[in-house]
Amino acid sequence: MVEDLLPAFEKSLLESSGSIPVVFEGVEHCYETSTPFPTASRHTSHELMYLRRGKCEFLINGKTVNVTKGSTLIIRPQVMHSVRVVEGPADMVVLYFGFSSDIAKAQQALLSKPKDTQPMANGRLRGGPTVPFLQENIAALPLENFLDFASGDALGDGSYLMISGKSRQAIGVLAERIMRESRSEAYAKDMMMQLLTMELLITLSRALREEWEESLRVKNGKARELVLIARDYLDENYDRGVTVAETAAYVFLSQGYFTRAFRDEFGISPMNYLMQIRIEAACRLLTQKEIKVSGIATQVGFSSPQRFNVAFRKQKGMTPMEYRHMYTE
Repeated sequence: MVEDLLPAFEKSLLESSGSIPVVFEGVEHCYETSTPFPTASRHTSHELMYLRRGKCEFLINGKTVNVTKGSTLIIRPQVMHSVRVVEGPADMVVLYFGFSSDIAKAQQALLSKPKDTQPMANGRLRGGPTVPFLQENIAALPLENFLDFASGDALGDGSYLMISGKSRQAIGVLAERIMRESRSEAYAKDMMMQLLTMELLITLSRALREEWEESLRVKNGKARELVLIARDYLDENYDRGVTVAETAAYVFLSQGYFTRAFRDEFGISPMNYLMQIRIEAACRLLTQKEIKVSGIATQVGFSSPQRFNVAFRKQKGMTPMEYRHMYTE
């Protein structure tokens, strides 16, 4: 009975998310400053490195990135990189992960051995598995969308992301749990690995947003740029029922931070701004007698004529019908 439930749960997980996150390999490294390293390498999967202690210097696509104790570095697939220890010993957990839109392939990857690895100085392996489905469905994933959106900013240059804020401890705990689970032979190990990896990716996405917003507090010019993009988004989408929460997500900001930044820039909350442009659009349509008032409510993005009437009266001090009579007689 229980054995039959797991495949059904995996299927429901896949259908709801569109893809399954999989950690293909987990490796622990402990290096001294004198440890010799091979030349730069790259992997077909995402690489997450959580530094337990020490300090390392990564060279990623020719750019130097310093990683300190408790920080997490994510390197995207096919990105050339190398590492040296600045302060040792450098103790780290390295996870190689990807995404699959096929359950059978995901399970096969968990059992496969990496094929594009090379020996490290301490006898362990460096590299990631060559699995053909790694790039499937990635464009639809929130983490990948954020990676693309944040390219060129303080969080990374598009080929990597650095996380060193308040969420770093939660990420470290999950990385350790994944390592322990990968070594175990417990019942439903594969499913637990998938769930832990999904939790890790959600935690990463939240951490990235936190650090993104913190960087905007330092660089107000970027915050203003995002608010302007959001205003244009409202102008272009008010008629389809767009919400403030959806607009904030469009520029990868929390709703609270977005609302404050929008008010600081324009002197009005995004909700009031949205109501204004909807009502002004409605006023233009109300001058056309052949369009029903109930139809206008839908055209300008209100979910019902009742909500439209309430909002219109609040903005104009009269009902939509009274406005029509005033301006069409």
